[in-house]
Amino acid sequence: MEPHVSDRPEKSRYEILAGDDGTETAGFAEYHLSDGEIAFIHTEIDPRFGGRGLGGLLARGALDDARARGLRVLPYCPFIRGWIGKHPEYAALVPEDRRARFGL
Repeated sequence: MEPHVSDRPEKSRYEILAGDDGTETAGFAEYHLSDGEIAFIHTEIDPRFGGRGLGGLLARGALDDARARGLRVLPYCPFIRGWIGKHPEYAALVPEDRRARFGL
């Protein structure tokens, strides 16, 4: 089964589910949601799932959802910030007056 990303608002995180049956939590991106902004604070992929590109899929899924919801993104998490840096089409999600703070 293909990995998929889902928002788990009760845990304040996006999760990427993978494994043979697609129900095993392979990683997550924690966030804080406030006043139309989503601050990503920590991203983690279970080492058993490392090297499969799941971190990138998780980042893309979370950021695509933030875009669809009209949220401004604050990438405090180094992984999310680095991913945005490698995919400049996502930089517009970060408020322009805050991009320098994140090196974007």
